[in-house]
Amino acid sequence: MTHREEQLSKLVREQLELLGEDTTREGLLKTPERVAKALNHLTGGSAINIPELINDAIFEEPCEEMVVVRDIELYSMCEHHMLPFFGRAHVAYIPNGKIIGLSKLPRLVDAFARRLQVQERLTAQIAEAVQTALQPRGVGVVIEARHLCMMMRGVEKQNSTAVTSAMLGAFRDDCKTRSEFLSLVHGRGDTPWNG
Repeated sequence: MTHREEQLSKLVREQLELLGEDTTREGLLKTPERVAKALNHLTGGSAINIPELINDAIFEEPCEEMVVVRDIELYSMCEHHMLPFFGRAHVAYIPNGKIIGLSKLPRLVDAFARRLQVQERLTAQIAEAVQTALQPRGVGVVIEARHLCMMMRGVEKQNSTAVTSAMLGAFRDDCKTRSEFLSLVHGRGDTPWNG
């Protein structure tokens, strides 16, 4: 266990005691350590260097058609209550002489999701990272997520979904481009393998 995890573990043990729990009972003996490791993992995105993550996965390519990766699973933690939110991201860009390895888009989503977040900022950060890396003609990001802070406490609305979007370049300036992207994201029944 790292020094940081040891410190977190002590704090978790103290929290459990403040909640009136017996930290010596079998089910809680290793909970502080497990929680410390989980928190380290769930907030580790802040330590990721985005240019290093992208590395050499940018390629010269004369492609000018929209590239969309949809339904990227994401798991994050709300910075207001430190409760999870989860859902999916849809990321698109229109190349301007360069493309990125497709696996890098989900990795970008994870890098920004694995930190204390708000969905609005997460959406913008992903779009800005793609814009910075590729300088494409446009970037579009839509995130649909369910927030446990809304489902388990407060308003307790279990079926609500938050939807955020960030549109840059052609996705912002051209309503036909934006409509095509949104149609591809939400037109789930029109792919041949869903037949």
